[in-house]
This record gives sequence, C-alpha cells and structure tokens, in this order.
Amino acid sequence: MFLWEGVSEFVSVAQTSSFTGASKILGISTAQVSRQVSALENRLNTKLFYRTTRKVSLTEEGSVYYRHCRQVMAGLEDAERAISNLRNAPQGLVKLTAPVTYGEKYIMPLVIDFMTQYPEVEVNVVLSNQTVDLVEGGYDLAIRLGKLGDSSMMAKRLTSRTQYVCASPKYLEQFGIPHSLSELKQHNCLVGNTDHWRFIESGKEKSIRVSGSLTCNSGYGLRDAAIKGIGLIKLPDYYIGEDLKSGDLVSILENYQEPEEGIWALYPQNRHLSPKVRLLVDYLAEMLG
Repeated sequence: MFLWEGVSEFVSVAQTSSFTGASKILGISTAQVSRQVSALENRLNTKLFYRTTRKVSLTEEGSVYYRHCRQVMAGLEDAERAISNLRNAPQGLVKLTAPVTYGEKYIMPLVIDFMTQYPEVEVNVVLSNQTVDLVEGGYDLAIRLGKLGDSSMMAKRLTSRTQYVCASPKYLEQFGIPHSLSELKQHNCLVGNTDHWRFIESGKEKSIRVSGSLTCNSGYGLRDAAIKGIGLIKLPDYYIGEDLKSGDLVSILENYQEPEEGIWALYPQNRHLSPKVRLLVDYLAEMLG
C-alpha cells in the first residue's frame, strides 16, 4: 500500500527549493515540513535532499522520486478535474507555455478570447524560448514550433509555418541576388539563434553555415535590419509575411526552400486531457488553422 505521508511536503520542497517556501504553500510550519520529509527519508532509507544553510537541492535519488511523485499527483489532480468537469462549464487552471514572439502575437490573443467564452477557466501562461519539462513544471500544454524531437509527449498539429530567406530591394540592387547556396558566403547574412541555415538541395536537407555583421536573438530586430538594407535574413512567415506582400522584403532562393513545418500543441501522454484543455487545444487549432 502506498504511504502518502510526507509526499506532499517533499514535492513542495522540491518545487520551491525551500522548506520555508513549502510551508507557505502548504499552510503548515517549516518544522512540520522538515519532520515529514525526514520521516519520508527514513522510511525510504534514502537521502532525498542536499541541505545547506543557503540552499536545498535534490539528490539523484530525490530527482527520480520527484518525477514519479509528480506523475502520481498529476493523477490526483486529474481525478479532481474529472469531478469538477461534471459541471457544464469548463473551469479551473490551465498552465501553458509558448515561445515568446509567437506567443505574444498569436497565442495570447486567442487565449484571452477563449477566456471570455469560458470565464471560469484560469490560465497561467509562461512565454519562454527555453524548452521546459512539462511534467516537472506542471504544465498542461506547450506550443512548439518546427520539427519535434523524440518525446513521450502527445502532439496535435495546430497550423504550419514557412521559413523564408529574404532581403530588401535596396540590398539586392546593391549586392546582387544569390541564385545558389554557394553564393551565400559572398553575402552579409544576419544571424539569429543559429549560424546554420537549413535548405533542401536535390531532395536532401542541407545545412549552410552563414555569417554577417549582425547577430541578434530577436526576429523583429533582424527583420528591421533587413528592411533597412543591411543584409539577408532567414525568418518564419509570421515575422515577415506582411513585408513580403508590401515589397519591403523580397524572397530569394525559393528553389531551396524547406517544406512548411508544423506548429504543435504538446501535452503529457500519461495525463488525462481534461475537457478545458481539450477545448483550448481545439480552439487554437480552429483559429490558427
């Protein structure tokens, strides 16, 4: 039989890296949290935390135990959701993460519209370009762009994106239009998060290392530089689609362009997808599609 004593305290300490923080979350004294965790360690005959006067961190065994405990607690949370969802209107908290720029421009407006339709739903959105662990972070949903790596997550395609290499008419008039991948080394390629650009040549994926006078982790910063004639950029359509239509930027090397990539909703496969999360995923798919 699974003994629950100390588990809530252990998980709270692991999440906050603090016995004091855990006590505030649980509404009990720090001493009681410490006693429960110590009793749990004695029962397991395993040290779960490294403790110093300044920091609390998980041991290797503690990390393994935490991952399993999170799954168990997620199951309990799902059970509570299942009961609450017997009511007609979806309610409760949805925790969501998305990339910063795409999240600001596309996801947040739709999330807000969704909340106006379902006022009993609360949403906690974390916009970050870091790939977070959904299970450890307690996320219900993540928005991911492009190719998906190997994962135990379930995925639903919401829409797609296309990457373009482009430049301003002014730049192309001054420096010429490249017609082959080998010509890129003769051009000022403005670099974002990676200095390798992917293309398709003779049916095979090819990665070209590029360089230039500007490196910037902001897509809008690179877009602005390209419009002002500084160099070439490679960005998804949601950054530069309107500029291509207006003629402020010109698409080049289209014969080598990668196929469109997916934009995905990811969620843990071992977690029951509650109606409110499913409603949100379906809503995003409908509106983005």
